[in-house]
Amino acid sequence: MTPYTPPTQDQLLAIRVNAGIDELAQSERFAAAEPDLVEAIVEGVGQFAAGEFAPLNRIGDLEGAKLENGVVRLPDGFAEAYAAYVEQGWNAIASPVEFGGQGLPFTLACNVLENLGSANMAFNLLPMLSVGAIEALEHHGSDAQKAKYLPDLVSGKWSGTMNLTEPQAGSDVGALRATATPIEQGEHAGKYLIQGQKIYITWGEHELAENIVHLVLARLPDAPEGTRGISLFLVPKYHVKDDGSLGPKNDLRCVSLEHKLGINASPTCVMSYGDNGECVGELVGEPNRGLMAMFTMMNNARINVGNQGVQIGERATQQALAYARDRVQSARAGSPDKSPVAIIEHPDVRRMLLRMKALTEGARALLYYCAGQVDRGTLGNLAAGQRAEVLVPLVKAWGTDVGVEVSGIGVQVHGGMGFIEETGAAQHWRDSKIAPIYEGTNGIQAADLVTRKLGLEQGGVVEALIADIIRDAGEEPALRALAEDCRAIATWMASEASLDDRLAGSVPFCTMLAVAVAGWQLAKQAQAIAAGAAPTLAATKPVTTRFFLDRIVPEASGLKTSATAGAGLLYSLSAEALAS
Repeated sequence: MTPYTPPTQDQLLAIRVNAGIDELAQSERFAAAEPDLVEAIVEGVGQFAAGEFAPLNRIGDLEGAKLENGVVRLPDGFAEAYAAYVEQGWNAIASPVEFGGQGLPFTLACNVLENLGSANMAFNLLPMLSVGAIEALEHHGSDAQKAKYLPDLVSGKWSGTMNLTEPQAGSDVGALRATATPIEQGEHAGKYLIQGQKIYITWGEHELAENIVHLVLARLPDAPEGTRGISLFLVPKYHVKDDGSLGPKNDLRCVSLEHKLGINASPTCVMSYGDNGECVGELVGEPNRGLMAMFTMMNNARINVGNQGVQIGERATQQALAYARDRVQSARAGSPDKSPVAIIEHPDVRRMLLRMKALTEGARALLYYCAGQVDRGTLGNLAAGQRAEVLVPLVKAWGTDVGVEVSGIGVQVHGGMGFIEETGAAQHWRDSKIAPIYEGTNGIQAADLVTRKLGLEQGGVVEALIADIIRDAGEEPALRALAEDCRAIATWMASEASLDDRLAGSVPFCTMLAVAVAGWQLAKQAQAIAAGAAPTLAATKPVTTRFFLDRIVPEASGLKTSATAGAGLLYSLSAEALAS
């Protein structure tokens, strides 16, 4: 497997041009995000990821996490790498200052996760879930809960999880059965007894952090049916005393680990709460408002999962480029010299490699544009916050689709050797396949786009985004045409299409809008390069941007027919006939 080389200059370009970090630093809240500090963070975490996390990627895939007598064990080196991550303060980048964080923009936290995930996607899921738990408690926890739990979560000394899914529920969170019964007397009076089982709990059990703070969805007695009756509870692995020290273990356990296609070093746990009727949790936020509180964590997680598409795309691209430069096979077609050349010289291999780079860089541009809008929303810019809401499903769905496509192309570039596990190319593809599934499948993201997000401000938020793309398209006819197609589809969905029609066309529309935004943001990067920014990218960025605008953007326009085809054909067969 090729070592990880941080794409520092491309990351800095996206942070400056797409996220607009210099503008963010003009605010009082983010004043510390000056250019020197931003560069130090991006370069520093890149070096850390390459030196500490990347060497464990292959051994993590081969050995994986193991459950032994109720304890999850990781391969040698993981504990030391995580301890170094905590010691260097990378977990605290964007967390609140009052609890030990650095209070920097979410944009920079995204960069920390990008580098760690490109180096080791499975390992990076541990800090990624903790970041989400911190945000959920910051927004919905009581002052006492924040004081008690956030300092150690912010430092990374403790880790966090979210527990939604149950065996019978799947993506239908409203069908969950876990219960929370009030404790009326004794040392835990005012808290709740939690009972139930949760599945697919990422890093639900491990020994790398001293404590694990589980955020668990459960039902109070007499709670309404469905999503309206869900509350959120904080359930620590070890009880926490009033002075912050750890007490005895709570009544919870990891029942088993899932045997997965990829991310083998990330323990995906089946968790059981209250086997002995003694699992104690605290209510977070208001009763029966747990899903709203959890969505704070989920939206953060959805952006970070979209980030994983960038991560795996970057790692797969680096490996494919290295292999294509070293692998000598066949003469260049039409060349009078019949000597074999490196496969990077062959036209179709060039096409694949350029596609990998263009897609990855486009997804990165979209990611940091979204992160910058999130930061502006944090500063009180309502329009930017609403735009970020529209961008989240684009980042999650298209970003993870990009990760799958790029890692798949990476296998193809390797030829037969890509199908051999020892090269490592297959691991990238196997790891990539989970990202379009968890944190809400990509179909759920697209459904969210064409229902709730399309209706924001009576369609004004999506229209404003499309109008900005059209305004800046300039001499890019394909980009302008794609944006106009998106406008036409949005209008049709809002005014004529039935709900079934909208949902039937949601995935192609989501792809079209994501590609339009990514192309727009890549064009901004190319303009910045032409004006003298990032001279080290002056040779490559115009080419990858041109490839994206000339090849990928027109492909997306071709999805218009599918986006507006309606649902009729999908239901022209009965379920029985379709399955026969």
